[in-house]
Amino acid sequence: MTGRGGVVAAATGAEALSTELPVGRSTGWWGMVMFVATEATLFACLLGSYFYLRFQYGPQWPPTGIGAPELVKPLVMTAVLLPSSLPMIWAERGIRRGQLWRLRSGLAATMVLGLTFLALQATEYVEKLRHFTMTTDVYGSLFYLITGFHGLHVLVGLTMIGWLLATSLGGGFGAHHHERVRNGAIYWHFVDAVWAAILFTIYLSPRL
Repeated sequence: MTGRGGVVAAATGAEALSTELPVGRSTGWWGMVMFVATEATLFACLLGSYFYLRFQYGPQWPPTGIGAPELVKPLVMTAVLLPSSLPMIWAERGIRRGQLWRLRSGLAATMVLGLTFLALQATEYVEKLRHFTMTTDVYGSLFYLITGFHGLHVLVGLTMIGWLLATSLGGGFGAHHHERVRNGAIYWHFVDAVWAAILFTIYLSPRL
C-alpha cells in the first residue's frame, strides 16, 4: 500500500509539476492583449489626428478638388471583413472540442474573406490614386496612412491565420492545445473592430 509520503512525493515530483496546467491566463494571452492595446492606442491617435486636422482645415472637407468618399465599395469591404470574425469564432470553439475539421474550415473561410478584403482595398486604391495621392494634401496623407496601416494589420492577421491553418493540417492542435488559436482570434477580432472605426471616420463622417 502506498503511504501518505508516497502520495505527496508523486504529486510534487518533477513529472507531475511539469504536466500541471497553469492557473489563470497564460503569458501568451497577456502578451497578445498588451500588443492589441498598444496597437489600439496607435489607431486612436491616428483617428484623433484625422478629426483634429479636419476641424482645423475648415468647413470644406475633403478639400476642394476631392469629392466625398464613395460608400459602395467600403460598405462591400465591411460586409466582407466584419463577418469574417464569425468563422474564426466557430473555428476556435471547434478546436476546444477537439474538432480539427472545424478549426481548418473556419480558418480557411476567414482567410478567404480577409484576402477578398485586401483585393477590394487594392482596387479602391487604384481608383483613388487617379484623383489624389498621399502627397496631394493633408486629406490624402490621412486617408492612405490610416487605411494602409489597417491593411498592413489585416496582412499580419492573415499571416497568423495561414500559419495556424498550416499547423492544423499537421495535427498541431487539440482540445487541450489551442492557445495560439485563441491568440490569433483575439488579434483578428481587433482588426475587424478597427475597421468599423475607420469606416465611420474616413467614409461616413465627411457626409455628416
